[in-house]
Amino acid sequence: MASQQGEAVGRSEQPQQPRQTELGEGVSQPEQPGLADGAGREAPPTDCTAACCHGGAKMAVLAYSLGKREINQHFTVRNAKLISLVLVAFLLVFHAASRYYGGGDSCEWLLSRGRFLGENVWQPYGCMMHKYKSNEAKTCLAEKRVTFVGDSRIRQLFYSFIKIIDPGQGGDGIQQKDIYFEEKSHSVNVNFLWHPEANNSMKERLISLSQEASTKPDVVILGAATWSIKLNSGSNKALQQYKVNLTSIAVYLERLADYGEVYWALQDPVNEEALSEARKTITNQQLQLYNEAAADVLNGSKRNGRSRVKVLAACRQAALETISQSEDGLHLPEGTRDVGAMILMNSVCNKLLRPIDGSCCQTLPPPNVLQKLSACFFLSTAVVFLVLHVLGNNHHRRHVPPDVESLEEKKPASAAAPLGLKASFQALCRMGIIMGYFYLCDRADVFMKEQKFYTHSTFFIPLIYIFVLGVFYSENTKETKLLNREQTDEWKGWMQLVILIYHISGASAFIPVYMHVRVLVAAYLFQTGYGHFSFFWLKGDFGLYRVCQVLFRLNFLVLVLCVVMDRPYQFYYFVPLVTFWFVIIYATMAMWPQILQKKANSSGMWHLGILAKLLVLLLFICIFALSQVVFDSIFSVWPITKLFELNGSIHEWWFRWKLDRFAVIHGMVFAFIYLVLQKRQVLLEGKGDALLSAKISNVLLFLSVVSFITYSIWASSCKTKTECNETHPYVSVVQILAFILIRNIPGYARSIYSSFFAWFGKISLELFICQYHIWLAADTKGILVLIPGNPSLNIMVSTFIFVCVAHEVSLITNDLAQVVIPKDSMSLLKRLGAMGLVSLVALVLTKESQARPGA
Repeated sequence: MASQQGEAVGRSEQPQQPRQTELGEGVSQPEQPGLADGAGREAPPTDCTAACCHGGAKMAVLAYSLGKREINQHFTVRNAKLISLVLVAFLLVFHAASRYYGGGDSCEWLLSRGRFLGENVWQPYGCMMHKYKSNEAKTCLAEKRVTFVGDSRIRQLFYSFIKIIDPGQGGDGIQQKDIYFEEKSHSVNVNFLWHPEANNSMKERLISLSQEASTKPDVVILGAATWSIKLNSGSNKALQQYKVNLTSIAVYLERLADYGEVYWALQDPVNEEALSEARKTITNQQLQLYNEAAADVLNGSKRNGRSRVKVLAACRQAALETISQSEDGLHLPEGTRDVGAMILMNSVCNKLLRPIDGSCCQTLPPPNVLQKLSACFFLSTAVVFLVLHVLGNNHHRRHVPPDVESLEEKKPASAAAPLGLKASFQALCRMGIIMGYFYLCDRADVFMKEQKFYTHSTFFIPLIYIFVLGVFYSENTKETKLLNREQTDEWKGWMQLVILIYHISGASAFIPVYMHVRVLVAAYLFQTGYGHFSFFWLKGDFGLYRVCQVLFRLNFLVLVLCVVMDRPYQFYYFVPLVTFWFVIIYATMAMWPQILQKKANSSGMWHLGILAKLLVLLLFICIFALSQVVFDSIFSVWPITKLFELNGSIHEWWFRWKLDRFAVIHGMVFAFIYLVLQKRQVLLEGKGDALLSAKISNVLLFLSVVSFITYSIWASSCKTKTECNETHPYVSVVQILAFILIRNIPGYARSIYSSFFAWFGKISLELFICQYHIWLAADTKGILVLIPGNPSLNIMVSTFIFVCVAHEVSLITNDLAQVVIPKDSMSLLKRLGAMGLVSLVALVLTKESQARPGA
């Protein structure tokens, strides 16, 4: 669970100021000629152009401005999406052709190729290798017999293999005899049979194993060559005899393959300089000749194009990089032997246990009923759209969606026409194509997957890149109020990009980074409390229509993915989290007495009323946090529990909720204090003005910087995540407030923002959700590989497609929200009733199917 800790994003409502032009209130400031920002709008020219006196500085600023204009003119969102569509089509053809003509599957990749990501961390080519624990290995090998046959290097592999089953087993012995291991609780038998040469002795032993049903092994691993080379001084005659003997032995290996799995381990290299005098004849050249002979013989045993005896070559490839660490030049370091044992365990067990992070050697389950129905639904919408298109039903235009973050609608004068019938089906068709891509990426055996591996460079170097881009796209803000819309979009944008890099780099393994990302998650929830409180306090709109619009936009993509990707709702944990807190904020503000700013202006006593409401909310939060029994008794009630269960338990929901339980109420309190101070004109929010008086501003800035540094020192000193997570709910708000003050107290800081980060901030929720399946892979456990063999290029291509998809999903969600959620109250109630009835029937059927014996 720690590997998936709290990295998420959300949406929040912002206080709508009277002069916000997007709401059509007040007098809009005239557009000034300038540069196009990330959304394609004209932005006013930077002040530095007029201020610069030096001719060279003017030329530099002009070149900078023209460069941005040139980029924005040609690289539009529409063009980017067309490029991504072409890339996806090309990659699908490329991977399909590679599989068809290139041959091989993930199991063959596991056994044959790979690379070290770091010390003793092996990455098979194109698939993910699960790290098996003792209980998993016992479950897989229960009632099975595994037999190792060979020399001392096979014996080493045997010891590493049984160490996975029983970590208490000792190291390698030097006995030149048979060794037997049994795990009695699961009836697992793993034996080593000493046969250092591929000769008649080995052949007779294999004949015995293939004939006696009681000793017939389920898995056989064997290999030999070094003794033949040593005893015969590397003569050609010995090599020819080895090939003859192996040809004779192969017949019985095929018989054993009819019953179980048989692996022939190719010979690992040696460190010739470290070999003893008695072993000097064992050269890498000789070992290569013996490996080629073995491959020729075993490839002759193919059936239906596949060798019945699997060749284990990946261990040899791993040994090529580590044999220099060998103590005697012949036997492999322990870490490399462990890699070989884990490769074997994955080859044998992945198809049985199906670990989500072990994609090698797995057969994919067929689509379930809901997945088939969803495919039929999207295909049906495509058919309807084509019919409407042929009939010429073109009386529609795509409207400009409302502000996704504020969920405010345009005034009637500027609002677009309602979405037409054809446009609605077109949106569903686009969604169907995108869901098909999701399925191919993370549920079909089309694209490759690789595991994550954290290094400081994989996290911090991309971090530097994105912040350089963020600075490059800096613009003047339309307003200079604290936490204005452009600034909060920027805030969400850079936090989301940091979290994405954190996810793909596997940085949760590094506790200081993990704790700083925890603050970013708390900051998203802080914005949720701040924004929704501000909206209700200022607008007082508690209508059902707006509530449904918010819930739809938060949950639409996730609910579709739950069906298409066969995942529980709680799997996308942040959406349930922000949905829950939105409902809580709504209930707190809407319940009697409804206290709004207008009412509070008439009497200061109402301010005490809103504080009383917040105090009651805090009390409930504390009760839930202190008593898990109370928490479980509420969230374990059917059918509510269906929304909060993950793998049959609500423990994950309890952990996520408790970790940032105060962040939302911190945001609500901050919004209340800020709006009261703003109303009383205590704050100086003019352009270039410090937020407060000079003395107070300097003191607050100093305290904020000290708090920022202090938190970073504390986070770097954390020893365990558990220890730090206990303190996190109480200290995260200090870091958040420090950032807000540093960002907003200086007037010049409030007057600029990064349009680059703000653009990403507007699609932050879609970015967070989409990353699960089309950027990461194996339900976030690994990385999607579209371009094999080039990790850097792969990240660039997959990121480009991923961002384009997230942006398109955002537009589709806004399109469909206008159709699915009607403004008419009666129509809306009817749809909610029908939706509730369908959901209840589905839940009842699910419960009954699970209650049946054997279900």
